[in-house]
Amino acid sequence: MENLKKTPLYPLHLKLQGKMVDFGGWALPVQYTGIIEEVKGVRSKAGLFDVSHMGEIMVTGPNALDFLQKMVTNNVEKLKDYQVQYTLMCYENGGIVDDLLIYRLGKDKYLLVVNAANVEKDYNWLMEHKIEGVEIEDISSRVAQIAFQGPKAQTILQKLTNYDLNNIKFFYCAEDIDIAGHKVLISRTGYTGEDGFEIYLSGESAMGLFEKILEAGEGEVVPAGLGARDTLRFEACLPLYGHEIDKDITPIEANLQRFVKFKKPDYIGKEVLHQQWENGAPRETVGFKMIDRGIPRGEFPVFNLEGEEIGKVTTGSYSPTLDLNIGLALVKNLNFKTGDHLLIGVRNRQLKAEVINIPFYKREDV
Repeated sequence: MENLKKTPLYPLHLKLQGKMVDFGGWALPVQYTGIIEEVKGVRSKAGLFDVSHMGEIMVTGPNALDFLQKMVTNNVEKLKDYQVQYTLMCYENGGIVDDLLIYRLGKDKYLLVVNAANVEKDYNWLMEHKIEGVEIEDISSRVAQIAFQGPKAQTILQKLTNYDLNNIKFFYCAEDIDIAGHKVLISRTGYTGEDGFEIYLSGESAMGLFEKILEAGEGEVVPAGLGARDTLRFEACLPLYGHEIDKDITPIEANLQRFVKFKKPDYIGKEVLHQQWENGAPRETVGFKMIDRGIPRGEFPVFNLEGEEIGKVTTGSYSPTLDLNIGLALVKNLNFKTGDHLLIGVRNRQLKAEVINIPFYKREDV
């Protein structure tokens, strides 16, 4: 672990006996007590994640809005102050540079939260297209991020602040909030399919707040690692860069067309995306459950019933929440419908699977 980057919470992960792994050059816990236990803990109570490896880029200036409108697929103009938006940044060919969250912190001030492995690439892409009246700053090294997710997250976090967390609606944020004596930016967002919060604060404050939350939710909070985070996001069908999305996959192929707005002015990749939207993309993303016994994994081949290879699994796993072996696959666009059958190549065998509705998991109060 010596040569890996470490988040401010690294000493705490060791103290909590997290099993540390190399995640894109970062030393992060893959699990503490066990992935299944942590997934169930988040779904039923609350889970605490270190996501300080994520990137933060500040875009400011009088032309910040016009610049972002040109760079991303969603309509940034619709954002109100302290509202958050999920969007995608594309290349001219429609392939995805990254998916990200945009926080509008003021008329000329936007915080972009990007994937850890893509920080440098995203920053360079933004700089390459920078216009007059825009400042772009990578502030990742100064920001720690904690995700607190699950049905009991709000009740537990409320014990640590006088600020009424009910004021923060889904995909909104609040700035300069005092939680357990630490000043934070907090948003009602997440990557698990549960209600919860993402908290941005200084590296110096991160360990203290993480410990305070564990203390406040004693018996009701599990520290959760990368393994649980990946399983939770997969059950909720939230895309992961390098799997469901990448430079060779378009948002239309990834089933993310709801975040692509064609009525707004021109932006990078719009023409290709519009053609795919009108005429159909060459590939589509489908969800499936295994009928035959076997666990699908990323990169496993997918076949039609005639045995023709038509695509690959992007993510596959056992789902603790559903107690099923399920997967997402990027396949030739054959207009698959719920109930259709596929074959998944698992260790030189072709195992039967059935197309099912996605997302696989949706919490009941949504």
